[in-house]
Amino acid sequence: MQRKRWRPLGVLRKLLTYAICLIALMALFSVHVPVFPSSKVPQFSDPFKLPTQHEITYQRLSAERSWTQELAPPHSKSPLPSPKLNGASGILDFDKLWKPPLNRDFVPCLEPSLNHTYPAESRGYLLVHSNGGLNQMRAGICDMVAVARIINATLVIPELDKRSFWQDSSNFSDVFDEDHFINVLANDVKIIKKLPKEMATATRAVKHFRSWSGMDYYEDEIASLWEDYQVIRAAKSDSRLANNNLPPDIQKLRCRACYEALRFAPHIEAFGKLLVDRMRSFGPYIALHLRFEKDMLAFSGCTHDLSPDEAEELRIIRENTPYWKRKDIDSAEERSKGSCPLTPKEVGIFLTALGYPSNTPIYIAAGEIYGGDSHMVDLRSRYPLLMNKEILASIEELEPFKNYASQLAALDYIVSVESDVFMSSHSGNMARAVEGHRRFLGHRKTISPDRKVLVRLFDKLELGTIKEGKGLSNRIIEMHKKRQGSPRKRKGPVSGLESAERLPFEKILSCVAGHIIRYTSIGASQVGGYQYRSLGTRSLYISEFRLLEEYRNLQMIRTLQLQERSLSFDDQGLRFAKLARFGVWDKLGIRY
Repeated sequence: MQRKRWRPLGVLRKLLTYAICLIALMALFSVHVPVFPSSKVPQFSDPFKLPTQHEITYQRLSAERSWTQELAPPHSKSPLPSPKLNGASGILDFDKLWKPPLNRDFVPCLEPSLNHTYPAESRGYLLVHSNGGLNQMRAGICDMVAVARIINATLVIPELDKRSFWQDSSNFSDVFDEDHFINVLANDVKIIKKLPKEMATATRAVKHFRSWSGMDYYEDEIASLWEDYQVIRAAKSDSRLANNNLPPDIQKLRCRACYEALRFAPHIEAFGKLLVDRMRSFGPYIALHLRFEKDMLAFSGCTHDLSPDEAEELRIIRENTPYWKRKDIDSAEERSKGSCPLTPKEVGIFLTALGYPSNTPIYIAAGEIYGGDSHMVDLRSRYPLLMNKEILASIEELEPFKNYASQLAALDYIVSVESDVFMSSHSGNMARAVEGHRRFLGHRKTISPDRKVLVRLFDKLELGTIKEGKGLSNRIIEMHKKRQGSPRKRKGPVSGLESAERLPFEKILSCVAGHIIRYTSIGASQVGGYQYRSLGTRSLYISEFRLLEEYRNLQMIRTLQLQERSLSFDDQGLRFAKLARFGVWDKLGIRY
């Protein structure tokens, strides 16, 4: 007799089988699969808490494994997701932290006008000694390209500074792509690599070109030297050409020289891009130009948060450096004016207040931090993912750049320009150069801390009169809404960015009885109610002159008449620091 089939039981077995298969399939797809680290922000157990050392090590090892693979070039990856990030001010959109500001349809304008002509017949050769660090030399070289055009000179490839603080023996071709430089500017200025042999013994006119000089100075005073000399040597290149009142084609030429012609040498470009890719493996990143090196602190006299022994060491360095003119510096006064760099601790407070979470990758673009880890503890406790060249690259990879300060600075420059966000703790030469380059490339997000206001808040934090939290965060975010790299009218440096490296008024030129007046900031005096500062020992008496410089944003006053005053200058030309009566410069719309 056949056993009766129990149909309901069979159906149940099938349902159970299907259910098991479905569960297994779901488990298969839900299991964690490691993702290539460049595709997203590093993942920690809780993005709103500081990651553990184990998590940091895992992320670093993952990134190191990825470095052996071919990576996509900067900015070519797919857009990152936009999660909500919980900062000190509450929930902030990912986009608010990383997206660039609106460019308001401002674009680069480098093409010469229809009136621009090929270089005129050369009247002689211009030799240039570039002085300073990398970015000071870059700016000076661009100025000398323009000067060569103005005086109809053949420019000999400039000599880089080998005698300054950095003691770098690099030649021009070691840092820059020499052939590219010559070819890009071929329609503007004739450039040769070496002075012709027949000119080697020719008498040279060695000149210290006057700082911040305009067209008249070069066309009249310098060009007249061709009557007696075939070779002119510029003893220095920094700040020798005015920023205002130049023909548009000369301004465009400077920009072409800076952003198109002065390309770094191929080996620097290639390794710089590799460092960018390695930083991107951690996700979008901040490049932080942290000016807290020994030379910077000694030069500026800024000793906040330093020990008495450290402050004394810096004072001795300053005293023993003959070409640093300022010796007796009041650190507290400089800091209150916004002239001192933010300390690493203050940078950490600032970034936290802006809303950047603790797992934000930060590239430190700087030399050796004074005091080492002892001054980095507070910043690292907030942002453990602090990177630099030495962490991202092996000793063997960095060996070709060792002992070449300009080449190492060039690597930092590349990583900074390509970063998602750039910020500097101090408005020195590199900070201004990177900011300008990022504006040229499309107004990339560049945060300019208002140091003058921030130090007051930080002092209140130290005293305990205010606390970190939503209130402080909202205040700092509000004051920096318009300090993130968006286009602005050119009225001089943004407030709160005064710097010991940057002389007040250095960008402002005024026409005085046919002469261009300059400014510096050493020594203060008062004459007849007018305060001025001077380097000079002689005096020039000017009776009744007019400030004729027009500013586009000027609404109320276009000219101002001053009475006879005594003004001083040095042997290299007029070098004024601050000539102002209460309210005069404010009425003129000048910012400094």
